[in-house]
Amino acid sequence: MTPAIRVAKAAGIDIGLHHYEHDPTNRHYGLEAAEALGVSADSVFKTLVLEIVTSHRSRHALAVIPVSKSLSLKAAAAALGYKNAVMAAPAKAERITGYTRGGISPLGTRSRLETVLDSSSSEITRIYCSGGKRGLDISIGLNDLVRLTDATIAPIAK
Repeated sequence: MTPAIRVAKAAGIDIGLHHYEHDPTNRHYGLEAAEALGVSADSVFKTLVLEIVTSHRSRHALAVIPVSKSLSLKAAAAALGYKNAVMAAPAKAERITGYTRGGISPLGTRSRLETVLDSSSSEITRIYCSGGKRGLDISIGLNDLVRLTDATIAPIAK
């Protein structure tokens, strides 16, 4: 059981577990999941780790967007109350979250991270996101995901 699943179960949240065979040569993890699960790429969300550098220090946050879209770093930073953000280096993202690239979940990260969820999620009652490892997605109610992550909802995808 991954940390993401433990967090959801401990909170009494009803999640669906969706296993699929991950192709190690495929680097389009989210699109691979959507295809394998037979669901729209607009309902499968990827979790991206942001690095926000201020004059005082560096901090990290999560941006959760549909796999069919790309992230607007400027919009994500603004939604979190900052001017700029950059993508965290893959090794740093793995170290901060405790998850492997392609399996980063918005739930169960090593430390609680500010989270911003794309506003397109408001059109979906149940979304798919990584369950904490490649080849495993969870489906979770939007309201449950927002509650568990304390996410801000904002238009951050393009």
